[in-house]
Amino acid sequence: MSQQQPRIRFAVPDDDEALGRLDRDTWSYLHAVKPPERPPYPPFFTERFGPRDHVVAELDGRVVGYIRLGRPTALAANAHVRQIQGLAVAAEARGHGLGRTLVRAAVEEARRQGARRITLRVLGHNTPARKLYEAEGFVVEGVLPGEFLLDGAYVDDVLMGQELRGGARWHAEAPDS
Repeated sequence: MSQQQPRIRFAVPDDDEALGRLDRDTWSYLHAVKPPERPPYPPFFTERFGPRDHVVAELDGRVVGYIRLGRPTALAANAHVRQIQGLAVAAEARGHGLGRTLVRAAVEEARRQGARRITLRVLGHNTPARKLYEAEGFVVEGVLPGEFLLDGAYVDDVLMGQELRGGARWHAEAPDS
């Protein structure tokens, strides 16, 4: 991996193919509840989650990670909450704090958007992700035991969250216009 610092920015429409490939390359039952996609592959960006819902990490001009931040529901009563709804880091970029950088960027972006809480769901057997989220201030707020049957084993769905206080300290680079 490059010794260069990653560039953290919002995704742009041209990232669609690279993000789709990253998503497929990092797929695992460790963090996914749906089987992997088969060709022809659908677009990465959807009507629900577009470029502005993704913060990406780029090294040497190549997308090597992303985090998806969205609203957990469309309800007005839930508008003060943001939820991490996806995180991926390329295998060759792991172990250098990129996941942590993306989580921190998502927390700060949620603050910038005026959110009072940030939540996520993580599979119970995904120990590396759970440790990362706990180190970044997330706490377990609930567990749905045996919620998913994955690859022949029942797996818990762990709900985590944290209160957001203070203003944003981080600002993603705006896409070039």
